[in-house]
Parts: sequence; structure tokens; C-alpha cells
Amino acid sequence: MRIHIAGDHAAYELQQALIAHLEGAGHEVINHGPFHYDEQDDYPVYVLRAAEAVAAESGSRGVVLGGSGNGEQMAANKVRGIRAALCSSSELAALAREHNDAQVLSIGARFTSVDEATSIVDTFLATEFSDEARHRRRVGMVSAYESDRTLPAPPDTTD
Repeated sequence: MRIHIAGDHAAYELQQALIAHLEGAGHEVINHGPFHYDEQDDYPVYVLRAAEAVAAESGSRGVVLGGSGNGEQMAANKVRGIRAALCSSSELAALAREHNDAQVLSIGARFTSVDEATSIVDTFLATEFSDEARHRRRVGMVSAYESDRTLPAPPDTTD
């Protein structure tokens, strides 16, 4: 699988460890940066490029990393068609894929060890979207809103 990865200075060491792990597992890893440690770098420079690449390439996945992972997830979610999930456990990563068909995983390096991050990433990559009707319906509502700002109709509560 092709994996697009990006981060910032706070996650630079974790990013390097995950690149080595993913390549060792046989994945094609595209590193969108940073390419060296710079405590003044800005995560949107790298994260938006990774998310754009995932959006342009069906079947690829993304991993974005930062100190907390919050800003990286928010940036990735600004890319049309991307569903990015901030995950702090393998269980959350599995649910992000199964229920939300997330294509981009965000991890906070300041709160996640290399071993935990490796497990989270492996789970995210190994888990498929459940394709259950209720999950397809919900993802479709979000996609429709993203496309044309159509709000989903509320349920009919009149009897």
C-alpha cells in the first residue's frame, strides 16, 4: 500500500521510526516532510501535501503527526474528500476505518510511544471500512455536506 506521511518538528523522531517500520513491512512510503529537524517548521506545509496526495490517489492512506496531532488532523480534514481521525489507541484506529472510512490517521507524538504508534498505524492500515448501510449513509451525509453544504435532513419525529 502507498502511505503518505507528514508531520512537524514535534513528531520528527516518530515520523522517522514509522517510515522505517512501514518500509520494512513492504509499504511504499512517500515522505512529504519535514526532511530534517527544524523547531520552527509549520505542520500545514507538510500535512496538506500528504492529505492532497491521499485525496488524489484512491486506495492510498495517510499518516500525519504532530505534538498533539490535533492541528494535523484539522489541516488534513480541510482537504476536500479527506476524512482524518486523531487516534490514541488501536481501537480508535480500527473504528475510524470501520465506521468512518478514514483515509488519514493523525497521532500525537508527545502522547504516544513508538511502540504504541506502530500498533495504531498497523491497525489503521489493516482495517477495512465495514461498508454497513448505516456507516455508508453517515459518510455519505458528511460527503454531501462537504460537496455542496447540504445539511442532512433530520429524522421525522412526527407520528
